[in-house]
Amino acid sequence: MSSGLKWKLIAGFLLVFIAGGAAGVFVTVTMGHQFMFGPHQHGFVAQTMKNRLRWQLKLTDEQMTKISPIVEKTAAQLEEIRGDTGHRVRDVIVESHREIAQYLTPDQQQRLKQMEERRRQWMQHRGMRRRNGPSSASPSETQDSD
Repeated sequence: MSSGLKWKLIAGFLLVFIAGGAAGVFVTVTMGHQFMFGPHQHGFVAQTMKNRLRWQLKLTDEQMTKISPIVEKTAAQLEEIRGDTGHRVRDVIVESHREIAQYLTPDQQQRLKQMEERRRQWMQHRGMRRRNGPSSASPSETQDSD
């Protein structure tokens, strides 16, 4: 095998490896973000857990019937934790923006408000708005009222 062909093969394999890694990162980030911040799909977690347990443990129908209530309870608890985590993340971001706003110029504060509005619209579009009303006021709005 010639030296030139050898380097072309190495470069080709390296390129395929890098492309695969990039695709993996993209899928992981997309799916992770969807899982953490995506719209709530009641029952999805439980069904996924049941499917995985059935397949990996080769469970019988009788076993599935017996463990289903346990899986349902676990999934409900996990979905509650997921929702709480999403709210906590939002609250931390709102507080950080509130603290940051005091060091910004008026133009930068306006841009921060625009960023917050885009995020709010995106979350509203995704169905992530709090069920008990609109999300809390932006930090810059709160600061303006002080």
